[in-house]
Amino acid sequence: MGSVVLSLDAELAWGFHDRETMPEDRVTTARESWLRLLDMLDDYEIPATWAVVGHLLLDSCDGEHAAHPTPDGWFDCDPGTWEGRDEQWYGAKLIDAIEDADADHEVGSHTFSHVEMGHTTREIASAEMRKCVELAERRGLSVDSVVYPRNYVGHRDVLAAYGVKSYRGTRPRRWYDRGALGSAAKLLGWPTKAVSPTLVTPEEDEYGLVNVPASLYLFCFEGRARQTVERVADDPIVSMAKRGIDRASTEDGVFHMWLHPNNLTDERDFERMEAILEHLAEVRNTTPLQVETMNSIAADIKDDEPLPREPIGPR
Repeated sequence: MGSVVLSLDAELAWGFHDRETMPEDRVTTARESWLRLLDMLDDYEIPATWAVVGHLLLDSCDGEHAAHPTPDGWFDCDPGTWEGRDEQWYGAKLIDAIEDADADHEVGSHTFSHVEMGHTTREIASAEMRKCVELAERRGLSVDSVVYPRNYVGHRDVLAAYGVKSYRGTRPRRWYDRGALGSAAKLLGWPTKAVSPTLVTPEEDEYGLVNVPASLYLFCFEGRARQTVERVADDPIVSMAKRGIDRASTEDGVFHMWLHPNNLTDERDFERMEAILEHLAEVRNTTPLQVETMNSIAADIKDDEPLPREPIGPR
């Protein structure tokens, strides 16, 4: 049968450092949400791919990053202190928590400083991956999977050069992603079978990387639309996720859910995750459904070891 993958864009404040303003609710609760989500995943024995911004592997830094080729001002928000003082910019203890968890999680990469890889130079892309690999190796980890910041895919050859095996590709567009009719269908049809969840087929690309496309962003239906639907029906994302899980339990393909830990800002967000994880565990325990990481999906597809590659630039 099929598989379910859960990937997490683990970034704390780095996901917003290039924006004019930061969403305070998401940043101030980010660490607590990260740890609480880890506990929930342990409760249901669900492994996930934690795509971590590389800077979070540090417990301190000078804030300068002078050797990094990003434009002037890129690291202006970096306080240049340590985790105990500015905990939204450093995450060594959070990585410890992932490694110490009962569930067999994968620690992947979300680039070093949340650079949009589809909108940057090869030099910067190489520096981002080089730094991630160096920091991971210091912890005895390898960078096998990458989630692109804001889903801008780019410089796949650079990922391959640093030994990456898989990345999260963009979700295939469906009819309900287009036009006014699609918007209405999502508003009215999320809780019903009118909107079908997407199963994806991971494939190896020309660089030897396995593309594991996204199926469903678990926080894509928020604000007034969510409030309106929830007045008369169950959480529409929970309904959609359950249908995707059920479909993966009876068909070939991968149902790939994703979110940011900092999406979890209030109790109803955790209730959403609790309902999805509970259903996933129940279906896994009663059917042949597998719950996998991005790296294990890649290993299923790639029978051979990747060819040795030379890193780009100095290390």
